[in-house]
Amino acid sequence: MPNLLSVWLYSMFFHVNVFYVRQSRLLKKFLILFSGLVYLLYSSSVFSQKDILNWVGCGISKKSYMTKLAAAYSKRKGVEINLQGGGATRGIREVAKQVADFGGSCRFHLPGSAEEKDTVFEPVAWDALAIITNPENPVGNVTLDQIKKVYTGEITNWRELGGANKPIKLFTRKGKISGVGYSIRAIIFSDINMDFASAKQFKSSGPLEKAVEKDVAAIAITGVSSARLRKVKILSLNSKKPDYNSIKRGKYVLYRPLYITYNLSNPNLPRIKDFIKFAHSRRGRKIMIKNGVVPYLDALKLVMIQSRQSLDAQRKSNNNLTY
Repeated sequence: MPNLLSVWLYSMFFHVNVFYVRQSRLLKKFLILFSGLVYLLYSSSVFSQKDILNWVGCGISKKSYMTKLAAAYSKRKGVEINLQGGGATRGIREVAKQVADFGGSCRFHLPGSAEEKDTVFEPVAWDALAIITNPENPVGNVTLDQIKKVYTGEITNWRELGGANKPIKLFTRKGKISGVGYSIRAIIFSDINMDFASAKQFKSSGPLEKAVEKDVAAIAITGVSSARLRKVKILSLNSKKPDYNSIKRGKYVLYRPLYITYNLSNPNLPRIKDFIKFAHSRRGRKIMIKNGVVPYLDALKLVMIQSRQSLDAQRKSNNNLTY
């Protein structure tokens, strides 16, 4: 028969073991729950950063393809894309500073600009400069030479363009480095520093287009993909309409690339590149075509034509700063 001391020691050992086993089980459960909570908090924070992209850029890019493309990508990948307009310059410089993850521009970077040197440009679509008037204006076609003379002030009356005897009201974008303003100067005049004979200027394309909707004597140039969404008349140029086929084949001469912009140092670069891949995919190109935009990869021959035009513009330029 065991003595009382041994019984007491055995009893103490048993109860201590039970206590530690129970405590270790509780501790184990607590640690599992705690680590799970930490993981959830951490992962939700990380994924919320990765799954939200901020885009900023030209209103023409936003309206013409980006809104629909972003919606389709978000639905497909579960990535929220916040879109803000503000112009091509903002879509270049805020991306360079990483204020935004990526952006959109309807012009290339300014040569020698320190504010734009860190921005990478990925061409994704072709747009065209559209000459617009009020729907009540009877003029339906102009020549490139006539448009040049309107912008230089040599033509000032609609009668000279086959319209009514009314003074022409030329509406232009404010500043020389806006997407549209820069493109007009580079493509039509081969001089990015040229001054226009304009009576009224606008900060962005939206207000300019709305003003043309209300003024029968107005004329302006904007992006065709944006103009299609307004109640304006889009004029033919040299008897060619800026439609999908004429832009794709280079028959309509005032075409230009639309770019997605990004910074190689952006922490969300894998997401951005995945979006660009989607834009170039068959699904992405279908979305662009449905919105009247020519996908960049569908009209690569325009690159060669544009290169020749750029070289010609470079030779003609007084300041050697055209692209």
